[in-house]
Amino acid sequence: MILDRFTRISVVVACAAAVAVCSLPSAYPLTGTEKAWSMFESAAQGKSASQRAIGIRALGLLGDDAHARGLAERALNDPNPAVRAAAATALGQMHATESIPKLQKLLSDARIAVVMAAAHSLRDLKDTRSAYAVYYDVLTGERKGDGLIVQQMDTLHNPKELAKIGLEQGIGYVPFAGIGWDAWRYTHKKDPHPVRAVAAAFLAHDPDPATGRALVRTALNDKDWIVRAAAIEAIAQRGDPALGDKIVVSLFDANVRVRFTAAAAVIRLDVLGRKVSLKDPDKRTAQTKDAAHRDSPVPAR
Repeated sequence: MILDRFTRISVVVACAAAVAVCSLPSAYPLTGTEKAWSMFESAAQGKSASQRAIGIRALGLLGDDAHARGLAERALNDPNPAVRAAAATALGQMHATESIPKLQKLLSDARIAVVMAAAHSLRDLKDTRSAYAVYYDVLTGERKGDGLIVQQMDTLHNPKELAKIGLEQGIGYVPFAGIGWDAWRYTHKKDPHPVRAVAAAFLAHDPDPATGRALVRTALNDKDWIVRAAAIEAIAQRGDPALGDKIVVSLFDANVRVRFTAAAAVIRLDVLGRKVSLKDPDKRTAQTKDAAHRDSPVPAR
């Protein structure tokens, strides 16, 4: 009887110890990719509509990633129109053809800016019939089928408002893909295409390794957040996994748009790196060793 009681007590103590150990913080820090996904998850569920919109918009850099697509599709039902528009834009940039039916439903949204964002993405996804129907509405000021509410009809007849919608929803800011920088410049009455940001964007596919290093320096040190974000996006588009670790520090940039652009870039480059490892382990090892010899400057604040 005493032995059984001792055994039961031992079991209880062991279980309690196991629970205590499981509740302790992990001894291993988050990787850059894990931190990046954590940022997106937090933004998607955050109370700030601005944070949700910025986070969801940056997902467009990830390509057709199932996790990113799921976050963006859920955001199509967000109560804030700016978040819905950001989600529609991101899905178009991802080339998420699976999301076409959901984007088509968004064409009935009460806010014309959301409708325009959905139409633009549908055009990118080759659903031109749906997109052209919306553009017809903009051209003529009337809708085929259901009518727009009076306020939205007024918007369609206001060139300034239409121009602003174009900037905000991704229609007017070529060559940038991830962040609505023109919208920010528009509201602050600054040059919508800073020369260095444009240069960074066009250098995305320059094969010279020196260009990659220059983009990293720009991403971490430039005083203009738009230029930093443009450089990070170019790094993501460049597709060199060895640069991924160099921009992890940008997850802590002072500017929220830069942080989320960096989060998308880190995830994208990590995925590419894993693919390289599967195809050619020796090449991935060489890239990692090469990256270890490069100095990473302190990020700009």
